[in-house]
Amino acid sequence: MGRQVALTADVKEELARVEVSKTGVRVAELASILRFAGGLHIISNRIAIEAELDSPTLVRRVTRDLGEIYGVRPDVSVISPTGMRRSNQYLVRVLEGGETLARQTGLLDARRRPVRGLPNKLTTGSRDEVAAIWRGAFLAKGSLTDPGRSAALEVTCPGNETAMALVGAAGRLGISAKAREVRGVHRVVIRDGEAISAMLAVMGATETVRNWEELRQRREVRATANRLVNFDDANLRRSAQAAVAACARVERAMELLGEGIPDHLKYAGELRLAHREASLDELGHYADPPMTKDAVAGRIRRLLAMADKRAADLGVPGTEASLPADLDEV
Repeated sequence: MGRQVALTADVKEELARVEVSKTGVRVAELASILRFAGGLHIISNRIAIEAELDSPTLVRRVTRDLGEIYGVRPDVSVISPTGMRRSNQYLVRVLEGGETLARQTGLLDARRRPVRGLPNKLTTGSRDEVAAIWRGAFLAKGSLTDPGRSAALEVTCPGNETAMALVGAAGRLGISAKAREVRGVHRVVIRDGEAISAMLAVMGATETVRNWEELRQRREVRATANRLVNFDDANLRRSAQAAVAACARVERAMELLGEGIPDHLKYAGELRLAHREASLDELGHYADPPMTKDAVAGRIRRLLAMADKRAADLGVPGTEASLPADLDEV
């Protein structure tokens, strides 16, 4: 969890320093931040806009944009840490001219009703403006986890309409995102590693993309190596168990058949017992003259079949009865 918080903070710090020159893009980002980080409130019968932000860098960015674009000077106050939250939060509030700002940013419609999703003029804007919507949403309520099986880029949304609008915005950027609700909390999630990298790049977190991709590749290499090691270990265990089982059955077969074993089958059985850990291919090389592994396997198979038939005729346990009790099934 600590690593996730640090990673998320790094991304937000980088995004909060992205240079934007186009006014339309700045408007889209600011409106998105205000939509996801707060909302509209009635204070002294006046509409106020409040946004709860988690870094001084983001507070400066929002304050600057409010002043330069709309001529508004917000009030900023510090919210001290609580048991659930370990760092300061910052409340940015616009009371004087709050209703006008709400209309200008699209948080209120023409009939003074709060917009439940995202303003239509934002979601139908240019690609840069749609990317700014995602940057603003992430700056307000986003999180990023380390690459791996549980990797995710998430944004917590005010409601289902906002989540669906954000999914649609991602689709316009060519990135697949999904909305989900857990215990009444709406989130938009991107889980595919390539899609996460693409969204980080689109939002402007180029340094994070490089670091995240390097970490993702290292983890994929490590995971592949672990799978290969586990695969090899499993194969070695199976080979060892098969050799133990074969030797136990051959010993029982020799005991059952006694002197009546044909010479070529007896030779194959003795070869198996003399080289207990060897593969069938290796047994064939040990033979004189050399044999193929199929020839060795065939002779041992006929030896065991002859012994099992002999055991059935005598009414005694066959070759499989000699297998160790703790041997895994092979």
